[in-house]
Amino acid sequence: MTEAERVLLDLLTIERLEVDLFRGTGSGGETPTRIFGGQVIAQALAAAYRTVEGRPCHSLHAYFIRAGDPSIPVIYQVDRARDGGSLTTRRVVAIQHGKQILNMSASFHVQDEGWDHQHAMPHTKAPEFHPAREELRNKYVDLVPEKLRGELLRERPIEVREVDHLNPFTPPKNR
Repeated sequence: MTEAERVLLDLLTIERLEVDLFRGTGSGGETPTRIFGGQVIAQALAAAYRTVEGRPCHSLHAYFIRAGDPSIPVIYQVDRARDGGSLTTRRVVAIQHGKQILNMSASFHVQDEGWDHQHAMPHTKAPEFHPAREELRNKYVDLVPEKLRGELLRERPIEVREVDHLNPFTPPKNR
């Protein structure tokens, strides 16, 4: 496991404080004064999942109320709104400094067979025939101001390979 993968998994690990009360880390700030919003949503969903068994989340709605403070933990309060025959609903409130920073509603559904409305996957070469984003970033490192190069080249926990890469410094006018 890479260091970036370990950091991501640590961010998603939440601590149970009480039956429907959890604590997640506030670290991983987008800036020194704000938590990355995706982290708060991911931790809120992890808290909801700790109260649901055998049902994947199929719908999620989140509202950012206030900026999160990366210097302190986030408390997640889960409301078990409904446990039905096929649907389970949870509401999660993320709290810091005694105030809500996020409200999230999530719906979970039993897995069952149903209609498939997805478009067919386009045919393309296997992933190993496409450059990894890391390779592409290295191509452009000299075009980025030196103070931003560390962010551009930092290790990422998820590998992405683009089928149809566009040069970010010379994008086509009409595509």
